[in-house]
Amino acid sequence: MYLKKKKSWEISELSVTDESYFRNRRSFVSSLGKSALMFSLYPSFSLASYQTTNKLNKKYLLPLPYTSEKLATTYTNFYEFGSSKNIWRRASKLKVDNWSVKIDGLVKKKKTFDVDGLKKLIDFEERIYRFRCVEGWAMVVPWFGFSVSKILNIVDPDKDANYVRFETFYDPKIAPGQKQSWYPWPYVEGITIEEAKNDLAFFATGMYGKDIPNQNGAPLRLVLPWKYGFKSIKSIVKITFTKEKPIGLWEKLAPKEYGFWANVNPNVPHPRWSQSKEQLLGTNEFQKTQIYNGYEENVSYLYSKLSRQEKLKLFR
Repeated sequence: MYLKKKKSWEISELSVTDESYFRNRRSFVSSLGKSALMFSLYPSFSLASYQTTNKLNKKYLLPLPYTSEKLATTYTNFYEFGSSKNIWRRASKLKVDNWSVKIDGLVKKKKTFDVDGLKKLIDFEERIYRFRCVEGWAMVVPWFGFSVSKILNIVDPDKDANYVRFETFYDPKIAPGQKQSWYPWPYVEGITIEEAKNDLAFFATGMYGKDIPNQNGAPLRLVLPWKYGFKSIKSIVKITFTKEKPIGLWEKLAPKEYGFWANVNPNVPHPRWSQSKEQLLGTNEFQKTQIYNGYEENVSYLYSKLSRQEKLKLFR
């Protein structure tokens, strides 16, 4: 009798329904509340629904259904354009043509890349990843792009490069959220060099077989599926290799709630809510949160040599 063993990141095949409630982290000074959003019933995404590139990485293939494209591209966090989830109209003002990304710091080959030019230098591929927000909701998305390690191979980091710092654009004229002085703009995030080398670490330029929409981080965003979503910085303009640990925007703003590591762990609650369960975007059902968002076998080795004190902070 043949029994199929599921991979660690695979989830149950939940149907997409029409109403969801999600935890909201938008106010640090107000108590935790629940906001309700009503969505129409959307069909599950199918690989056959668009012209594929025949570069689907089957190593990271998840079973259907996936989160509907409309849902995943209209329920988004992008604080540069406001604290509402429905910011896609405002984000349309971001001009992404001829977008360049500067790579500097502790590397042997400093570079400035045109995002379109990267496609000529690097083989792109499609991956299906789980995505988990610290707010308590999750989704399954087909991303298109390339592994972060390919950039590392090009710029050749120095031996003293321990971390990678990412920075997004800063333009308050088109991004009204950046006029709010209590946020330490521009948005910054960071990971260790070893995390960047992990094959799961991914730069996305597309999703659902199309160019990635502005509200989802066009034209280049980071995707780290084993970490909470705020680590997956959007609309990157600068990548810097450093010796010292960078401090991200959320960590600087609320260090007791959003730390450097931000690895998904059901046993470590956010100070204001539990992380033991998650709600798949577009459903009214909860499922158990998986350690490292289901990617434990891929990333747990990254943290095996940390000190006891560091391990206590591993998921914050």
